[in-house]
Order: sequence, then C-alpha cells, then structure tokens
Amino acid sequence: MNRLNELRVVFGVMAVLLLGGCASTGYPMLGSTPTNAAVSAGYGVIQSIELVQPQQAAGIAGTGIGVGTIAGGLIGGILGNQVGGGTGQTAATIGGAAAGAYLGHQLEKSQPASAPAYKFTVRMDNGSYQTVMQSKNDNFRVGDRVRVDNGALMRP
Repeated sequence: MNRLNELRVVFGVMAVLLLGGCASTGYPMLGSTPTNAAVSAGYGVIQSIELVQPQQAAGIAGTGIGVGTIAGGLIGGILGNQVGGGTGQTAATIGGAAAGAYLGHQLEKSQPASAPAYKFTVRMDNGSYQTVMQSKNDNFRVGDRVRVDNGALMRP
C-alpha cells in the first residue's frame, strides 16, 4: 500500500470516528419531545411515572472493547508502520497499535454518560394514552392533572 492510500485510510477512519461522536444517545430531545410520533395537545391525568436509566455501553458483543479501541489500534498501527524498516518497523507497528488502542479506549471511557430521564404515561381526556419523556420531573405525581403541549407536560 503506498503512502497516499494509507493516508486515505487514516483520514477515512478519523472521519468515521468524528461522525460517531455525533451519534444520538438513544433519547429524544429530553424535555420537549415525546416518545411517540402522534402527539396532540390536550389535558389528561398522569397514570405512571418511570425513571429510565440510559443503556451502558458494553462494547462489541459484551467484550468491553468498543469502536474507539479498535479504531485507535488501527490508526496507531498504520502510523507505527510508517517508522523505520525491517524488525524495527514491525515493532513500531505493534507498539503503535497497542498505544492507539489504549488511547482510543481511554477516550471512549471518558465520554459522559447520558442522564436518566422520566417517562410519563398520561391518559388523555379523550381516552387515549400519550407517553412523554422529560429530563426532569418538576414535582409531577401520579394522579396529577396535566396539559400536554408540544410534547411537554405542564400544569393546567
């Protein structure tokens, strides 16, 4: 593989990692967006409140090894391969892969965990049910009368 192709691979992997950092946490925009697509404004009564914990990343197939570890090892190996020749180049490739995997794993662990959210199930006055996710409870209790407006709970 010539240097131009190696650089393309390195920049391609870096682009994937940067875009991966933009990935969603799995929650809709907390505090304003409901979990169901069909939302209508109206009044109802809270039927249940559930604290929902975010999913913890277990890595690929539960191994604890994530994309950051793999990508770091790949990039480190490619960069280490650019150093020296012969057995020195092999040692640099292995060392670069190990260092890159370690750094990728540490970066992955340092990502902030998603905050828990509250899942409210509201029985609307028309008999339908709506589920609303919010980042805070605002002292709502089961049995409280509420207004659902733009996917958020409000006091009537």
